[in-house]
Amino acid sequence: MRLGFLCLASFSLFSPVLSWGAAGHEIIATIAQIYLHPSVLPAICDILNYTSTNPDEPQCHLAPISTWADRFKYSMRWSAAMHYVGAKDDYPSETCAFPGERGWAGSKDINVLGGIRNVTSLLDAWVDGQSTNSDIAEEALKFLVHFVGDLHMPLHLTGRDRGGNSIKVRFDGRQTNLHSAWDGLLIAKTLRSVPRKYDRPLPIPSLERNLRGAIYDGFIRQIVWEGIQHDWKDEVHEWLACPSEEATPMPSSLDRYPSAWSTVYSYVTQSWRFLTFGFTTSPTDDSTICPHHWAKPIHAMNCDFIWPKALDEPPYSHLRMLESASDSLRPRPKSPYLELDTPEYAGYIAKNRILERLMAQGGIRLAGILNWLFADLGDGVASSQGQKAEARMRLKELFVSSPEM
Repeated sequence: MRLGFLCLASFSLFSPVLSWGAAGHEIIATIAQIYLHPSVLPAICDILNYTSTNPDEPQCHLAPISTWADRFKYSMRWSAAMHYVGAKDDYPSETCAFPGERGWAGSKDINVLGGIRNVTSLLDAWVDGQSTNSDIAEEALKFLVHFVGDLHMPLHLTGRDRGGNSIKVRFDGRQTNLHSAWDGLLIAKTLRSVPRKYDRPLPIPSLERNLRGAIYDGFIRQIVWEGIQHDWKDEVHEWLACPSEEATPMPSSLDRYPSAWSTVYSYVTQSWRFLTFGFTTSPTDDSTICPHHWAKPIHAMNCDFIWPKALDEPPYSHLRMLESASDSLRPRPKSPYLELDTPEYAGYIAKNRILERLMAQGGIRLAGILNWLFADLGDGVASSQGQKAEARMRLKELFVSSPEM
């Protein structure tokens, strides 16, 4: 299966069925593009087989491919489990386990952590010339951009009540569910609060060149200028870090599974189902890319504030018990659900810039992975497997430097 770049012509800004909504994924992808090493985007555009005819624009954009895995997920149902991860012992806000003694729910390593590991290994093999299948590289790239976005949506890191999809709440008086509130309604509210000064271009060519005239351009300007370039500048190195005491170096997928690739190619005509065939082994983290390490503090937010304790207390806990009973017992009062558009909930998220920080971290980490995979280190070719440890440190320094002024 190969779905071309041009299939991604339109999107719904706040669709409740998309993780982070289309807007959230596109914001993360755009931030990542701003921080790519200059040699990386051309390599990505080659994989996507797309080049802009406008010399004043980038050759291609990451934002349109960031929603691909959601837009076509109903024709790729085998990939559904790789958009999230849930632990058997996890039950926010009462218990936070990541994963806890009983481990992950579902099939081993078939989750967003394993998905990021799989597609990174596939792209690593492509860069090293050990894989020559362009369809695999293209779809691996699209999945990587999307999965990194999913990793930074806290409710994709807990399995309780389908990541909050089954928990009814209100937002600005409207009935919705906890997951949908985070997918789109909080983002929409945040976009309405972006200062008008960010409607105007900033004197940062590398930022402005990668914007596309989207409704969230001002939000990205604010995240980059106030957050990444100023308030969080000293933290960015830590966002990319994979502590050695928690990381186990892993050889390339080709080294670990020398006979597997002959099998992989036989599945290409069945799309990407080979991703579920166990190409990762625990731990998913290594010394360069560590989705579990990055996700742990994000997951903790579910117990800290994302999953209100009030939902497990009367009257809301009693209401959920009634709803699980027969239809005749279901209460009929108007909007009897917990309101989240309050100073205590939405106000706390805005005051602490929770959304801005999550999207900045997602963009930074995605850029770091893509730089590590594709950057030309000055010798005319992308780094080889043997150069990766040194290359990552050099790219990290390039990555966190200020955008072109």
